[in-house]
This record gives sequence, C-alpha cells and structure tokens, in this order.
Amino acid sequence: MSHYTLSQWILFFFFYCFCGWIWESCLVSVQKKTWVNRGFLHGPLLPIYGSGALIILLATLSVQDNLFLVFLLGMVAATILEYFTGAAMERLFRVRYWDYSDKPLNLNGHICLFCSLGWGAFSIFLVQIVHPPIQRLILRIPEGIAQVAAFLLAVATTVDAVQSFNAAMNLREMLENLAQSNEDLQRIQKRLEVYSAFAEEDLQRFRDKLDEGRYRLEGLRQERAMEKALRRASLRAQMQENVQRRRAWKLSVVQTLADGLEQYREKLDSATDLSAEYLEEKRAEIAEALEKLQRQRERIRSTSDKAYARAARILRGNPSARSKGLEEALEELRRLSSK
Repeated sequence: MSHYTLSQWILFFFFYCFCGWIWESCLVSVQKKTWVNRGFLHGPLLPIYGSGALIILLATLSVQDNLFLVFLLGMVAATILEYFTGAAMERLFRVRYWDYSDKPLNLNGHICLFCSLGWGAFSIFLVQIVHPPIQRLILRIPEGIAQVAAFLLAVATTVDAVQSFNAAMNLREMLENLAQSNEDLQRIQKRLEVYSAFAEEDLQRFRDKLDEGRYRLEGLRQERAMEKALRRASLRAQMQENVQRRRAWKLSVVQTLADGLEQYREKLDSATDLSAEYLEEKRAEIAEALEKLQRQRERIRSTSDKAYARAARILRGNPSARSKGLEEALEELRRLSSK
C-alpha cells in the first residue's frame, strides 16, 4: 500500500467519496422517508469520506496487520479530520453541516464518542475488507489512463467545489440578511407601538391592522397550513409558490409598518403641544425607520427565486444542518423547500 502513485491516491479518494455519498444518501433517505441527495457538492461525492478513507489508510499503512492499532489510529485520525473540517466549515459558512450536539459525549457538536467508535470500526472494515480488492482493481489501470481519469475527475470536482462554495457563501449571506431583516422589522414594530401609545385609539387601530394584515413574522411559521394545499405540486412549483407567498407576506409587513410610521409623522406635523426639539428628534427617528423599511422592500424584491432555490438545495442535502445565532432564519429557508 505504500507505493501508490499520486493518480492512484486520487482515484482512491474519489472512489471513497462516491461510496460515502451512496451510504449517506441511502441512510438519510430511509430516515427522512424521501430521497435526499446528501452532501455539500452537486455531484455524487462526499469529500469527508474520501478524505477520511485516505487519512485512515495513511495512518494505518505500517500497522495494517494489527487490528487494535488499525482501530485506534484510524479512529483518532478520522475524528481529528472530522472535528477540524466541521469547525472550519461552520466558521466559514456559519452553518453546521453535521451536528452531534444531541449525542452523548460530543465535543462542540462536531464529533462524538459514538461516531468516533464508528470511524474505528470503519477503519478495520476499510483496511481488511474493502480496500484490498479496490487496490487490486485500481492498480490494474494503466498509469497513463489513471492519470487522465484522475485529472478529469479533479477538474470536474474543482468546478463543482467552486460552485458549491459560492452557493454556501450565498446561503450565509441570505441567512444573515434574513436574521437582520427580522430583527429590524421587530424593532420598528415595537418603536411604532411606543409612538402610537401616545394616542390610545391609534395604538388600537395599528394593532388591529397588524394582527389582521401584516402577517407578523412569527406567523410565517404557519406556512404548514399552506403546504397541505401544495402536496400534489412538484417540488419546484411548490418552492416557487412558497417563495412568492413569503415575499408577499414580508412586503405586507413592511407596508403596514411604513403606513403606521407615516400616520404618526402626520400626527407630529399637526401637534402643537410638543417642543420643537422633541418633534425634530422623532421626525429623524421616523425618517431613519422609513429608510430601513425601503431597504427591506428592495432586498425582498431583489432576492431571486434562483437564490432561494440554491439555498434550499443545500438545506435539502443537509437536513441536519444547524446555524448558531441564525437558527430562526435557517428554519424560515428550510420551510420554503419543505413538502
């Protein structure tokens, strides 16, 4: 095993990436009772499995006949890889693509004892059973053909990785924008209620209108009722319908808040018993809030259906994904693509 060429190592990597994709996709599909194209990439590859297999092989080359050392070294090497890969991806994308937080004896949700033991068992299975026939198969491939195949696979996967990286960064930006949008709207709503409190009737009218017409942000969680009417539609059509309804709801929230601010500004303009300094301060606050609402309106309208579709594809392929601090925004996106 110690005399592989670079192209052979690359072919091993892609083979185990593909095997990992088959395993994860089938496992998660059974759990979710629907087909899940598992993983970060568009293609049928899970690099964490390919990297894990190579790390295990490298760590156990010299002790392959000692099952205990194969188990121990493979477990340690793969666990270290899994931890640092998970931590790096979460730091970069603000999304945790696998999460063991609910498992006992986990470390920051990136690794856990049960999965580490699984890596150890997999190491023995890989070194003793799977790899020997795969090794014989790949070593039979002429070096020239192996080099061409490795090069083509590397190029195709690099293109896929770049596209997937960009999609993941777009997902991060979308999550941050959604979280900021929700926070801004809630803050403006509370401020408007304080403004309206100066006029008891205005406050009640505003609350009634908000309850009936604004489809408050918390009400977005009630999309499940809408989903039932769309169960017979295709996933793409359903996704588009969900996005359109969400966009209409958010615009309704923004418009209702803007109307309330305009009404309060008119009240201020006609007020005669308030100091000029107070009026100027409140007018500035209202102008700032209206400007934020206008930016919200533009952002809602400018986010394309394709952007939502790309984000939804990532979340469908990673149903256990979590995002610390952005969980509400993540769930909002996830509901857009749910059946």
